[in-house]
Amino acid sequence: MNTGLRITVFAAALAATFGTAYGVGSGVGEISPEPRPAAHGEHESAARGEHESTARGEHESAAHGGHEEGSRASAAPPGGLQISEGGYTLDLKTPAVEAGRSTNLRFAVVRDATGRALTAYRREHTKELHLIIASRDLTTYRHLHPARAADGTWSTPVSLPRAGAYRVFADFTPRGGDGLTLGADLTASGTYRPAPLPAPGGTVTVDGYEVRLQGRPAPAKSSRLTFTVIRNGRPVRDLQPYLGAYGHLVALRSGDLAYLHVHPHGEPGDGTTRPGPDISFSATAPTAGTYRLFLDFKHEGKVHTAAFTVRTDGAVRQPEVSTSPSADAEDSAHPH
Repeated sequence: MNTGLRITVFAAALAATFGTAYGVGSGVGEISPEPRPAAHGEHESAARGEHESTARGEHESAAHGGHEEGSRASAAPPGGLQISEGGYTLDLKTPAVEAGRSTNLRFAVVRDATGRALTAYRREHTKELHLIIASRDLTTYRHLHPARAADGTWSTPVSLPRAGAYRVFADFTPRGGDGLTLGADLTASGTYRPAPLPAPGGTVTVDGYEVRLQGRPAPAKSSRLTFTVIRNGRPVRDLQPYLGAYGHLVALRSGDLAYLHVHPHGEPGDGTTRPGPDISFSATAPTAGTYRLFLDFKHEGKVHTAAFTVRTDGAVRQPEVSTSPSADAEDSAHPH
């Protein structure tokens, strides 16, 4: 997984105009090139304090000392929009499920050169592969970690609450290769009722926690995002590690669901990073527009997801408070 804003995080990296369309070109303006993120294996350097930007395609930049906040990033196509990239293809063996019913979702990552499923992965942030599922209207979010069979087929139970179009993202690093995020479309059958994108806001509540956001992504340059976790009016200072960090962030661009996956500055046990209440990230948006940020954090043994809507062409509006953005993220079954 990636540590700077990557929605490959904050899904493959975050068009000039965005709607809640179901695919590229449906209500979406032309997509501008975005920075390419560092390979998964470079998150360790970011965890040591470098402000690494992990938007897809910044591997070269990070390799030369990281991507500092405010600097310009090199251009590269967004991640997560492609089903094939870098010699690998995402083979979604379960392209449709029934809304409201648990289904065993199966897929494989196939080497294009051989047609065989990949079985050699480099473990990143405690997992070989991170699976993200998001509805096209960005109101439902799942962060899952499937099990891999010996033949390279991955599987995980999935239950999606509403009918409609979804996007599946597989975020992984082949052993000896660079990090990739591949995407494929998934359909949930049933009666479809579109939901509006939640309004932008600087504060959301989830499971009794209040999470505040300072900062916002800026087009084509790295920006700091800081989330503050509060419960019962008091800052939470005893967050627990989740996937090797105190927070995990995925960002998706409204409209085409370009993906950016990031992790915070620092890591538990490094001697400088505190377990809350603040969790900070470096993020780079490929274009101006609207993004949905999904923050996972762990406290008292349970993972919670706070979801924010932000616009890169305007400040996050405070003190708006929302409870609905995280409603479908919190039951996303973090099985860890």
